[in-house]
Parts: sequence; C-alpha cells; structure tokens
Amino acid sequence: MESYEERRYRMVRLGAFIGIFGNIFLALLKGIVGWLANSRALIADAVHSASDVAGSVAVFIGVRAAKLPPDKDHPYGHGKAETVTAIIVAVLLFIVGFEIGLDSLKDAGEPVSVPKMAALYAVIFSVVLKEAMFRYKHFLGTKYKSEALLTDAWHHRSDVFSSLAALLGIGASILGGKTDIAWLLYGDLAAGLFVAILIMRMAWKMGKESIHNALDHVLHAEDTAEMRTQVETVDGVIQIDEFFAREHGHYVIVDIKVAVDPAITVQEGHAIGKAVKEKLLQNEYIKDVFIHINPYESS
Repeated sequence: MESYEERRYRMVRLGAFIGIFGNIFLALLKGIVGWLANSRALIADAVHSASDVAGSVAVFIGVRAAKLPPDKDHPYGHGKAETVTAIIVAVLLFIVGFEIGLDSLKDAGEPVSVPKMAALYAVIFSVVLKEAMFRYKHFLGTKYKSEALLTDAWHHRSDVFSSLAALLGIGASILGGKTDIAWLLYGDLAAGLFVAILIMRMAWKMGKESIHNALDHVLHAEDTAEMRTQVETVDGVIQIDEFFAREHGHYVIVDIKVAVDPAITVQEGHAIGKAVKEKLLQNEYIKDVFIHINPYESS
C-alpha cells in the first residue's frame, strides 16, 4: 500500500511537471504571437510565463530534496528544502517584475504601435489555461501541505491577473487605433507596467511568508489544540508542561515536556513517553516527536 509520503511526493511532483510543460507552452505561444502581433504587453506576459518555467523547475528540485530521509547533518529531515525553493521562486518573480516594468517605461518613449487582434485571442486562451493550472496546483498544495507548490500556484494566479491586465491594455490600444483616440493607444504599454507592479507585489508577499516559515515558525495554540488533547488522553500523563510544534516544510516536528508521577520508575516514565510519541505520530503531518519527562510538582 502506498504511504502518505510516497503519495504526497507523487502528486506534488505531478503538479510541478504540469507547471513546467504548461508554462513552456504558454511562454512560447505568447512570445511568438506577441512578436507577430506587435504587442509589448503580451511579450511582457510571455516573459512572466517563462519565469514560471524556472519557478516550476525549482519546485520540482525542492520537492525531491525535501523527500530525502534524515541524515547526520539533517536529523530533522530536509522538509525546509521546499521553503527555500519558495523563497527562490519569490525572488525570481520580483526580479522579472522589475525588468518588465523597466522595459515598459523605456518603451514609453518609443513610437506607439497598435497590436493585432491575434494578441487578444492568445491572452484569452492564456487566462483560461492559467486559472485551471492555479486551481489544480493550489488544491494539491493545500492537500499535501506543500509550501513550494502553493507558492508556484500563486505564481500562476499572478499570471492570470497579468494576462487580464494585458487583455485590457491590448483591447484599449486596438480600440484607440480604430477610433483615433490617442490616449487609448498607450493601453498596451500601461498594461505592461501594471503587470510589472502586480508581479512585484505578489512576489514580496510570497517571499515574506516563506521567510517567516523558514525561521522555525511555531504553530499557534489554536493549531495545536487537537495534538494536546491527544497527549492528555495517554495514561500516566498528568499535565503538559511545554508544547512546541515547529513547521519543517510540509511536516511538523513536536518538542514536548510532560509531567508524570515522580514515584514511578524510569522505565515506566520511558513507556509513557513512548506512548505519547506513538499517539502523536498517528497524525500523518507529524514527522517526529521529541519528549522530555518531568516529575509532576503540585503547586
């Protein structure tokens, strides 16, 4: 029977593969159509999709690294490889957004050209496909607690928003060309700049959250209530003195101190600690448990 870890790895890897090949297809499609249709907004959107390819590759590498078993140098496992990957994707996304914005500002000084209708069709197709990719990868990332996959999913959602902005900009430019309304001609360039700002904002938000999780983030009391209840049901546990559940990528490491009857033997105390560990490890998302046994002292 396939274990949770094996199933998780298989599904998250599938999500990464879908991202890689889907983004390669969209980057080529939007890049070629953007060049032929003379649309700067669509070319900027193609660059965004190309950055998604690198992001999805990084996710795949991170997922493989996170699957490695604990070793001497990494006794808690390699789960944070996905968190590191998420930070890399966020930094990459921010750089791409900055470059797109810079190019849009430079192009504002050039003669304005009206994009062709093919650019509109390419953007509409991109929005539909990207939204489907976002929803699927967000579902997988949430179900299997993959921070890297969730970050990459939001990367897709940023591409949806950027494509919608490109759609409005391209449409405005085409309308301006047909109605001779001069200011509408700049819609394509304005869309490129808007896309850049949107990308940088989303990258900042994702990077900030990933860095927070990388710094040994401890789950809040409301998130560990069920775990505490499980420990309290173990025979011999009088009270929980200390409970820390640290997020380590897609899994959790628990550090706990429990108080037991001071009159019992060391072997009996060890047995209680072992029972606590076994109880907590019934949760698929808990990777390991470290227990310290304290003698109970009534106040």
